[in-house]
Amino acid sequence: MEYQVKGAEGKLGILIPGLGAVATTLIAGVEAVKKGFSQPVGSLTQMGRIRLGKRTEGRFPLIKEFVPLAGLEDIVFGGWDVYADNVFEAAAHAKVLEPMLLHSLKPELEAIKPMKAVFDQSFARNLEGTHVKEGANKMALAEQLMDDIREFRETHGCARLVMVWCGSTEIYIEEGAVHQTLAAFEKGLLNNDPQIAPSMVYAYAALRSGVPFANGAPNLTVDIPALVELAHEQGVAISGKDFKTGQTLMKTILAPGLHARALGVKGWFSSNILGNRDGYVLDAPENFKTKEVSKLSVLDEIFKPEANPELYGDMYHKVRINYYPPHGDNKESWDNIDIFGWLGYPMQIKINFLCRDSILAAPLALDLALFTDLAQRAGMSGIQEWLSFYYKSPQTAEGLPPEHDIFKQLMKLQNTLRHMMGEDLITHLGLDYYQDLVDTL
Repeated sequence: MEYQVKGAEGKLGILIPGLGAVATTLIAGVEAVKKGFSQPVGSLTQMGRIRLGKRTEGRFPLIKEFVPLAGLEDIVFGGWDVYADNVFEAAAHAKVLEPMLLHSLKPELEAIKPMKAVFDQSFARNLEGTHVKEGANKMALAEQLMDDIREFRETHGCARLVMVWCGSTEIYIEEGAVHQTLAAFEKGLLNNDPQIAPSMVYAYAALRSGVPFANGAPNLTVDIPALVELAHEQGVAISGKDFKTGQTLMKTILAPGLHARALGVKGWFSSNILGNRDGYVLDAPENFKTKEVSKLSVLDEIFKPEANPELYGDMYHKVRINYYPPHGDNKESWDNIDIFGWLGYPMQIKINFLCRDSILAAPLALDLALFTDLAQRAGMSGIQEWLSFYYKSPQTAEGLPPEHDIFKQLMKLQNTLRHMMGEDLITHLGLDYYQDLVDTL
């Protein structure tokens, strides 16, 4: 299939449910880059390069020069939050960025005020929303969101919109009957079905409005048959779930290396402390379980213990997240990895990763917004598995296991861009160089 990619003319509106630490860091960062105060480090769309053709051709353009992405100067931000603070106030409260930088961006950030959020405390009991919508049922709330989307598009003169969930992790729920078909889901909205989470209401409103949706939290959200059906019906791109940031980023870098070298793993113990709003929400066991399921799946998919029982069949994997207010957005993770090598000899790897959660997540949110908009303009509706690079628990077609190896994910992403633009795919086989040499001898 060949794609006819439409240009990125006009303004792109990025709508964000949850104007907390990640979203405000993203917005402030884009404004800082636009003013020339900083560089968009960590953003593949802004600083990444892609190889085209053979290595000998020397073609390594910036990705943003290879594919028609929306420019940062054409982005307009908006969103919803359970608190009424404008983006400047919310960013100051999050304490991720330096006060001097924030104050230099104060007029731009103060101008962005959140719309009232769809909120149900039963999905995040540690939050108390004070800036929330009211309606007769969840369908009425979805219709209010659709009104917000329509008004935002008109007010800001946006040619296109994309929605990126940056809200809190919701409680763990599994697929039920209400999630299986679009008809059942819409009936559930009317009947206030308790299995329909706020994030699903946002996703439904977005898809009904023709707006593509990317899910940055481990919630089910668009990862249910009903909303996959709606995405295809509306011709809209979707992807998820859960931004791949600190500890899981390290796992998807290190685990493929151990697997590639056929080194065994007996155990992998992971502990985190985090003090921001996300950490506070995850302090509730039912919310932590949602995150735990997302984080635990990574190693099994990379190591495939059922296929490699001698190396990984007895692997013990444990994940802990603890709320620790003094650290704020400065997340700290410890990993103890018990490995074994030749003749079964034991060894250990220990990692202490001190990171800023929102600093790692913000460029992912930007890339997802820009690549999702690109996919939409290329007519790529439904699940965008090529964006797995950005997620802890990538959404895939039913019955298809996700790919967690970050290097394979990057190859998938880059080859998708090459295919989209009519360039040859790159397999890294390399034999053709040597065959050419043999032919000349």
